[in-house]
Amino acid sequence: MRKDNYLSMQAHTPRFLRQGDEIRIVSTARFVEREFINRAVSEIENRGYKVSLGKNLFERENQFAGTDEQRLQDLNDALADQNVRAILAARGGYGTARILRGFDGKSFNNDPKWICGYSDITALHNHIYNAYQTQSLHSSMPIDFHKNSKEVMDSFFDLLEGKKCSYEAKPHALNRDGNGEGPMIGGNLSILYSLLGSSAQISGAGKILFIEDLDEYLYHVDRMMVALKRAGILKNLGGLVVGGMNDMNDNKVPFGKTAEEIIAEHVSGYTYPVVFNFPSGHIQRNLPWIHGKKRRLTVRNGKPSLLQ
Repeated sequence: MRKDNYLSMQAHTPRFLRQGDEIRIVSTARFVEREFINRAVSEIENRGYKVSLGKNLFERENQFAGTDEQRLQDLNDALADQNVRAILAARGGYGTARILRGFDGKSFNNDPKWICGYSDITALHNHIYNAYQTQSLHSSMPIDFHKNSKEVMDSFFDLLEGKKCSYEAKPHALNRDGNGEGPMIGGNLSILYSLLGSSAQISGAGKILFIEDLDEYLYHVDRMMVALKRAGILKNLGGLVVGGMNDMNDNKVPFGKTAEEIIAEHVSGYTYPVVFNFPSGHIQRNLPWIHGKKRRLTVRNGKPSLLQ
């Protein structure tokens, strides 16, 4: 069976969490301050779970949470520990793609765990989806827990526990009506762009593609959308879901379009449904969703709904 056809099917689901299970916090990217981890530990324990920390979590190598070897060791230790049922990335930033080559796929295949995070963790989500056909959780991280609402935190634990969630986004002038269905994949646009040409490059055929980004130049957004289009990723989507596109930058000579207008332009030749302002990404209301889980996307009169 061809890989594209296989990946259009439902990915494997790790065992959902039960009260008393252990969640391991590691950092695959930027260094993290202890105060954010302490708050996250309290939140997780108050929800009835055990928490453990990667032994190198508070190491620092320039902007990274330790060397590549130290960050990879923490990740692989968590993958190999049968007591750990979910692995929570402490934060994003940059650095996850640097350690993908050493990911312990044998341990992950033998005992799949929920891998949770967003932003730079997009590299990890798409690596395990492509290589191991396994779902993961696009979600908030300890660096943000202190500012997340009860809705965001409740949804995070609900999905880890196997409870159903369905989300609606507010209507947007650039939304496109239609119906689509398929596994929802993707994440941060800059990271997806960086994965082009690698084994973690996404295949858009039959998928609901999610993208979001923060603090990018508008011409960078255009360049990344051009690249995804030229790679054929945008052609046969089941739908496109756009999360937060915040704090964008422009040059002295304006680009002339917003990030949302740039995205809409590059998918204007297709017919699948398109949703903007979906509540996920680098925004206050960063709701979680299961990466690789099949979903139905409906947009009617500009009003979208996404059934998980």
